[in-house]
Order: sequence, then structure tokens, then C-alpha cells
Amino acid sequence: MIGRLNHVAIAVRDLAAASALYRDTLGADVSAPEPLPEHGVTVVFVNLPNTKIELLEPLGTDSPIGRFLERNPDGGIHHICYEVPDLVTARESLVRDGARVLGSGEARIGAHGKPVLFLHPKDFNGTLVELEQA
Repeated sequence: MIGRLNHVAIAVRDLAAASALYRDTLGADVSAPEPLPEHGVTVVFVNLPNTKIELLEPLGTDSPIGRFLERNPDGGIHHICYEVPDLVTARESLVRDGARVLGSGEARIGAHGKPVLFLHPKDFNGTLVELEQA
């Protein structure tokens, strides 16, 4: 069902500082910041040869990343994202097998302009999983 690893997302308090760390210290290609108000975050992508790192900064007072940073003041890995060839089919199969889809269960448009949904971390070894339409 799952395809390639699309990205690993890391929650950060200061997106500019985190971007500089990856760009200036590690020599990575870092995208421009992109606010995603519907998700409550501003993101940048660190582009690597085989995947991406998504750096997430809270946007607004009710951001899920803000809540994550309250529990994890130093930031850290927030979720991993896998590509799937058919998001609706994947969702139906996962729900049928007992997995919980977060939110309404309907896909929303993610940072790459493609439909995404999130799976409950308690169903995946404590890891929040994002699925993205390939």
C-alpha cells in the first residue's frame, strides 16, 4: 500500500533559525517559507537526494504544532509522510483494518498541493503518519 517516504516533519520554534541550520551548517537546499493557514503551520522543505525534511513552525494560536511544542519545548520529529497511489482506497482499507483517521476522515490539501490525511499515532507505534496522494 505505502510507497516511498515523502518526508519526515520536524516541529521547530524558529523556522528561520532552523532553516539556516540546515542551509548554512549542513549545506542543504531549503525552500522558501510557505504559510498554510488551513493547517496552522508555516513550512519549509529541506530537499535531499532521496526524500525531504519538512520543518514546521506554528502559525496562529491554535496550531497543532504549537500544542506539540508545549509538550516538547525543544521541538522534534512530529510525523512521517508516505506516498500512496490512491488515498481513498488506502483510507478505506486502513479503516476496515481498524486504523483511525484523524479529523473528519476526509483528505485535505497538503503543502505539496496534493490530498493528505493523518493516521492516529496510537495505531502506528506512537508515530503520527501522514499519507499523501502520489
